[in-house]
Amino acid sequence: MIDLAPLLTILDLTAAVVFATTGALVASRKEMDIVGFLWLGVITGIGGGTLRDLLLGLPVFWVVDPTPVALCLVAAGVVHFTAHLISSRYRLLLYLDAFGMALVTIAGTAKGLDAGAGPLVALVMGVITAAFGGILRDLLGQEPSILLRRDIYVSASATGAALFLGAVWAGLPREVPMGLGLTAAAGIRCAAIWGNWALPVYRARPGRDVDDRGGVE
Repeated sequence: MIDLAPLLTILDLTAAVVFATTGALVASRKEMDIVGFLWLGVITGIGGGTLRDLLLGLPVFWVVDPTPVALCLVAAGVVHFTAHLISSRYRLLLYLDAFGMALVTIAGTAKGLDAGAGPLVALVMGVITAAFGGILRDLLGQEPSILLRRDIYVSASATGAALFLGAVWAGLPREVPMGLGLTAAAGIRCAAIWGNWALPVYRARPGRDVDDRGGVE
């Protein structure tokens, strides 16, 4: 049986760098100084994984090994000196974020399973890992939160995590579910960006009148 621990570590590190880059791109859009770049980069890169590990009662990954923090700092620093070379930073931000979201969704879901959590909890861990860093990034960068936008984001993450869990339950070798989940999460999110897709939203409707007796007419 293949030991996937190194692969999960690579996914975590890659996702941290990708998310750190998106945080730094937000800093560039807000014309922050180098400290702002580094701060948003690190918070975005490690935020989701930090909450995941705390909820699972596991040692926080970057406390055990500070490599993710170092990589986030490097990525944010590089973006500080090169962001002006990118003509459409927001579009790049969206697609990089989609890739990072898919990576951490699967890494978070797999880590939840390996920690002994059930399928539903593991799925939630994957979505939390994917969304929380972006939530912090948007909050600190004063951008509309990914949870409040109409974009297909959390649903793409949940779909990828569910496909991963279904393939694991079917007994497929772990690398196959990981590939399927990554492809589904990233593919749905990128397609939604390209096609400007959104889920149906709630439409306000007239309420019902309450009569004097406290009943509903």
